[in-house]
Amino acid sequence: MSEEKELKENGSGEVEMTFLDHLEELRWRVIYSLIGIVIGTIIAWIFIDFFIEQILLLPAKESGLKLQNLKPFGQLFLYFQVAIIIGLILSFPNVVYQIWKFIAPALRQKEKKYIKWIVIFTTFCFLVGVVFAYFVMLPLTLKFAAQFGSPTIENNFSIDEYFSIILSIILGAGLVFELPMLSFFLSSIGILTPKFMRKYRRHSIVAIMILAAVLTPGTDPVSQLLLAIPLVILYEISILVSKIFQRKSA
Repeated sequence: MSEEKELKENGSGEVEMTFLDHLEELRWRVIYSLIGIVIGTIIAWIFIDFFIEQILLLPAKESGLKLQNLKPFGQLFLYFQVAIIIGLILSFPNVVYQIWKFIAPALRQKEKKYIKWIVIFTTFCFLVGVVFAYFVMLPLTLKFAAQFGSPTIENNFSIDEYFSIILSIILGAGLVFELPMLSFFLSSIGILTPKFMRKYRRHSIVAIMILAAVLTPGTDPVSQLLLAIPLVILYEISILVSKIFQRKSA
């Protein structure tokens, strides 16, 4: 066996991986993640009519939006795009699991026991963000877009722009709701502390308001406030998560 592949034991009796071993581990984690995404995409394609007609187009119907396709084969390519994005959402728990399995060798033995709960909580936060975006943000955003402007100008939206807006809002909200897990990760490696987060709370609130405006483009201030309030709550939860983890580490 070559020197690069040789595993060395550290002082705690655990094995240390070489740089090439880490690269090999990363390669397999990426492969497993891609396999999960492919499986999720296949499942999404099987039920693509349900996802599009009963879920993604429902906000447009309720908001009175008129959609139109302006490109040859536009709907075909749109269906492929939607299937891939839904595949990403369906495979999200597997992607998170693979990420944490790659990080696991750097964790203490007692911390490795919580990987299952970390994956569950990360997935839960993401899904809460998706649900919040779908049932709260999208109706307000689309209703505002449909009703704004002169009554003599008919608001017709291209189907690709419509899906671009709703998918970006849904995915963006899902990722933003991962703030407590980001706090946990940064606290676990010693970068983030509760003292630091409390010190820059006012700066963070300003950043949250800017982020809410970016994630709700063209909407009224009420919609931006509806997103900003949960983000502020998530920030306070992140401080609590960081404090709890720091206390356990001590």
